[in-house]
Amino acid sequence: MIPCIESGIPEFDELTRSNSGTGGIPENSSTLIYGPSKTGKSIFNYQFTYHGLSHDEPCLYITTDQGLKQLEGNMFDFQIPIEKYIAEKTLYVIDTTSNISEGMKTKTETIVSSHINNPTDIMVKVGSGVKYICKNNPRFRSVLDSTTTLLAYNDNMLILRVLKAYLMRVNEAGGTPIITYTENTADTMVETMLKSMVDNIIKLDGKTLTVEAMKGIGKRSSQYQITTHGIIF
Repeated sequence: MIPCIESGIPEFDELTRSNSGTGGIPENSSTLIYGPSKTGKSIFNYQFTYHGLSHDEPCLYITTDQGLKQLEGNMFDFQIPIEKYIAEKTLYVIDTTSNISEGMKTKTETIVSSHINNPTDIMVKVGSGVKYICKNNPRFRSVLDSTTTLLAYNDNMLILRVLKAYLMRVNEAGGTPIITYTENTADTMVETMLKSMVDNIIKLDGKTLTVEAMKGIGKRSSQYQITTHGIIF
């Protein structure tokens, strides 16, 4: 039996339920969520993150598309308040954009800054974040949203190596990582390599969520929609 952790989307957990009775994201596996722009990839991340936090599973969140303030606002729009978990230091955020867009005003032990053009520094911060977040809880979640921005601002082969190192580091520490990617923003070879480095592949196209690959189950799909409460089936 492959143990799974709940995704925060009950219908997704039911969709991925195996014959052994477990559903969700296989624990300590890596997942790629991809698809066109504006199809709910980040919203999946929000629900995944919040469900873990609300069940005493800390989360390491690397944001490359939005600063901390925007992340808080976007999650609140879907009835997901994260201020409590920031205060409790169970949500560890690596913010790679605020220094560029608005200047990062909030820095704490668990809110740190990096730079989208400095993947080496991002990995240093990931190492510190993993060490901090798993010291009191060996079961944790991690999100990198998104790889698209990293690929756009850096050498693609370098970023693929960085992503592989990120997934390996989180997995080795006992975490369950998710990365996101916007379809067709890099060349076909890069997309193929992205898919090859993860255990699970989930595609969102705005109407249908398709599990293209996942440990323990075959290909599955279901219609979905985005509401003010997040993704529902």
